[in-house]
Amino acid sequence: MTFRLNGRLWIESSEERFMGIGRLELLEKIEAMGSISKAAQAMSMSYKRAWDLVSSMNTQANKPLVITQTGGKSGGGALVTEEGKQAIQAFQAMQERFRQFMEAETQRLNG
Repeated sequence: MTFRLNGRLWIESSEERFMGIGRLELLEKIEAMGSISKAAQAMSMSYKRAWDLVSSMNTQANKPLVITQTGGKSGGGALVTEEGKQAIQAFQAMQERFRQFMEAETQRLNG
């Protein structure tokens, strides 16, 4: 019988989660779609839940990861800031290192 190590990676403060797979996906979708609403819809998530997650990340980060524009003639929208893009890249890199760690430990486990 072979075994496989499994796990998830997230970053948290003493109060709450800052970044995980779901938040990463939300940031990526906001960046691609330019809208919190559209990103939430694509993830089958309520707008309120998406907004709460964005608000939580923005509050915990040194600088906002997402900024919003109110509607009008050109419509509203959301923009992932440079800090947000850096957070995406940093967490993706951590995810890759975590995947490699899990793979190596699985090989050790199975000898």
